[in-house]
Amino acid sequence: MGLTTSLTNAVSGLRVNQDSLDLVSRNIANSGTPGYHKQSLNVIDYNTQTSSYARSAGANRAFNQSLQSYYTRQVSDTSNSTIQASYLNRLQGFMGKPGSAGSLDTLFGSLQNAIQGIATSPDDYNTRAQAVASAQSMVETLNRLSTTIQSMRQETESQIATDVHDINGMLNSLQEVNTRMLDLGMTDGARSALLDQRDRLVASVADLIDVRADYRGDGTVALMTRSGVGLLDNGVSTFKFESAGNLSPNSVFDPDPAQTKVGKLTLTTPSGLTIDLVTQGVLQGGELGGLVTLRDKTLVEAQDQLDEVAAGLAQAFSTVKSPGTAVTAGAANGFDIDISQLKPGNDVLLTYTEGGVEKRVRVVNSTDGQDYKDASGQRVISVDLSGNSAAAAAALSAKLPGLAITSTGAGNLRVLDDGATGQTDVKSAVARSSSSGLQDAGLAFNLFVDQGNASFTNNLDTDPPQKRGFAARISVNPAIVANNKLMVQYQTGGTLGDADRANYVIKQLDEMNFTSGGNPIASPDKFQLSGNLGTIISQVIGFQGANINAAVTKADDRQLTLDTLTDQMDTEYGVNVDEEMARLMELQNAYAANARVVSVVKELLDALFATV
Repeated sequence: MGLTTSLTNAVSGLRVNQDSLDLVSRNIANSGTPGYHKQSLNVIDYNTQTSSYARSAGANRAFNQSLQSYYTRQVSDTSNSTIQASYLNRLQGFMGKPGSAGSLDTLFGSLQNAIQGIATSPDDYNTRAQAVASAQSMVETLNRLSTTIQSMRQETESQIATDVHDINGMLNSLQEVNTRMLDLGMTDGARSALLDQRDRLVASVADLIDVRADYRGDGTVALMTRSGVGLLDNGVSTFKFESAGNLSPNSVFDPDPAQTKVGKLTLTTPSGLTIDLVTQGVLQGGELGGLVTLRDKTLVEAQDQLDEVAAGLAQAFSTVKSPGTAVTAGAANGFDIDISQLKPGNDVLLTYTEGGVEKRVRVVNSTDGQDYKDASGQRVISVDLSGNSAAAAAALSAKLPGLAITSTGAGNLRVLDDGATGQTDVKSAVARSSSSGLQDAGLAFNLFVDQGNASFTNNLDTDPPQKRGFAARISVNPAIVANNKLMVQYQTGGTLGDADRANYVIKQLDEMNFTSGGNPIASPDKFQLSGNLGTIISQVIGFQGANINAAVTKADDRQLTLDTLTDQMDTEYGVNVDEEMARLMELQNAYAANARVVSVVKELLDALFATV
């Protein structure tokens, strides 16, 4: 090997060492920078018959596309679960745990005990006052919980608006990164820094919405949702959120844009196509997806369950049961039912057998035309019972062909079996109406009333139905607050020692059953409540507790998976300072060796020239 070759080798080594020293120094300096990917130098060796040397060919940035894609997906899933768990954990704090002070089951137990106290001592003023106070505590808690739930829904809308602003900014920044990545004149350091910024922005976008990232060879990235809607490619899509203002229990999502009463979240593509992200089910993860689920489903269901409790509370005290009168017509047997007192939302309960199989039917006084089986297996049929009795009988006959249903006069229905045929047998018929007063109207009474001191009848024909948001409006009848004698005195001038009204209410609370949720087929994801009022309240608290625990567990599991991925990324991408320092010492020694070669070659050349 000649002196020139040795000199060429040493000088090329110095250049490579210098590039390596710069890169190692950059790694060490950025060891604590979030999202920084360690870099290594690409070195190419050249060998010929007369010489050999090395040169650097750019920096190699640590990047695993498969790992990065998995991480991006997990960021979206974890963010989605975390935001839901956060809200639900707060909700549990407001609702309380079973048996805790201030929880619905504890307050209901206190109300039952107070009514039992009246049954024991109806003439005691303090006992009656305690019952009224317990009723007020119950409604105040329902009012407060409803207000809390709607406030939380309002928070979700505010957070959605903030997230939309942030994600638009991130997508525009990513578009700028893509544009700069096409600059072929960038240095390796600048390009690597830009790639780090790209990956940080993709992760930030994934935190807000579920995305799939397509990393391209030129360093640019394209984004789309998991459902295939493009967010960033040849242009930037724009998110838009139109707030609905203050939300109330009546503010619910509807697929019909003209009917929905919540904020509208849309996406406009570069081509000008506008997509309703909620209506079309585009959101499958990320914080935005979690917030929409909370606003439109989770918190709405919590409000619906409170409304069921409030409705059950009002109906247990105010429902008047009027059993049908047994009648016989030839070989047919059945009942005459007085429906003249039924208000919209009141009902008639029928029990009959057909072919030896018991069937239960609840005929609701409504014009909404529903016909379904509820969660308890009872058939629910909506028929207008407030108007023409003959028309109501005809409508029911069409629904229940095995029975003979006629009208014997205004406000009366007659339900008979099939007589000698023997296939059907009517077992019972009960009309359930709402009490019309506090005295001289029977044992039932309106302890709990709707807004404006209106009776609660569970009217389905109003828009929205009366039950929706009732927990926010329910109150104790002010006449009873002013005069607690009405808790026992069901007849004008009646004795205060009569416990009949209290005993009636105790029986109602124990025996009157409710089934929530409407048609289970139409709402398959909705939890169905069924049982007496105490059971309903226990189911509500149990469901919310289980729902919260499931959400927290899911969030913890996903966070654990994300932490595992983060550790793996730190291993692959992160800078190990000890390794870099060791590498730095190696490079320093190599630099010194190359410098020594240059020095020796210079000495030899000087000696050679001196001999000439």
